[in-house]
Amino acid sequence: MINKTGSSSDTIKVNFKVSFLHPRYWLTWTGLAIFFLVSLLPQFLRHLIGRFIGRLIYTKNKKRRHIVLTNINIAFPALNTHAQHQLAKQHLQWYGCALLDYSLLFFASRRRLNKLVYIEGREFIDRAIEKNQSVIILLAHSVMLEFAPIALSFHYDCYGSYKQSSNPVINWLITKSRCRYVKFVISREQGLRKIIRELIPRQLLIFLPDEDLGKKNAVFAPFFGKEKATLTTPARISKLGKAVSLPCFSYYDEETSKYKVVITPPIEEYPSSSPEDDACKLNHQLEQLIKQHPSQYMWLMKLYRTRPDGENSLY
Repeated sequence: MINKTGSSSDTIKVNFKVSFLHPRYWLTWTGLAIFFLVSLLPQFLRHLIGRFIGRLIYTKNKKRRHIVLTNINIAFPALNTHAQHQLAKQHLQWYGCALLDYSLLFFASRRRLNKLVYIEGREFIDRAIEKNQSVIILLAHSVMLEFAPIALSFHYDCYGSYKQSSNPVINWLITKSRCRYVKFVISREQGLRKIIRELIPRQLLIFLPDEDLGKKNAVFAPFFGKEKATLTTPARISKLGKAVSLPCFSYYDEETSKYKVVITPPIEEYPSSSPEDDACKLNHQLEQLIKQHPSQYMWLMKLYRTRPDGENSLY
């Protein structure tokens, strides 16, 4: 567990190490210096460059384009080929914008970020807190997902799990940056027990439920009409922690020039006695959120990587 104070006995240290200055990391530091300069750019210019990056990815990176188009074809079969390609282009342009906007996560001040984020649906969190219930924020993988913990942290204590980077400099910077906003983070390697132990009223757990992590701790359930390996972990945590589960989606709102975080009502009768029913309910709620801003969902993920026995790979 990592917390802001570093006082916990099971805390993973995030202190800067002299070894980070080794020549093998000089390229990383050069990239971070450029990233710092990017964080100083006006929003419109940052997004202008981001869209250019996205167009390059669409044109030059056939592998990523194939993944995006495969997912979009599954999710929106009613769209003709031209419309699917247009949505893929839009998505990759937003992905490019998000890559540059993440410079704000690392380098922007809390005061600046507070002016850039907005939450819709806070009343669902507040109602649960008033009833002394624990709360799980089921955050979908949108390109702007990192702005959800930032926005929520201005009003609530939050925590979540994370996956360590293989680059120790990047891992140090990401962890240090996230701990500016959330109360603490727990590595995936530390397991479910620590996550549940910290699930108490007035302390929100932010959990990403829509990644395909294989058949372990998962069941197959429809996601945009196609069977997808869906995590049973959110329902298990909700049951063990007696928590309310609130679906969430974070996106950039062009009309207001803000990063908007949408919280929806609790999933009804969740968890139930059936992992398959729970997975169906979860996927359905996430679908409704994604359809509102489809270009900003993370179609770059191999959402359908794990297949039922006998089915060929889709990618």
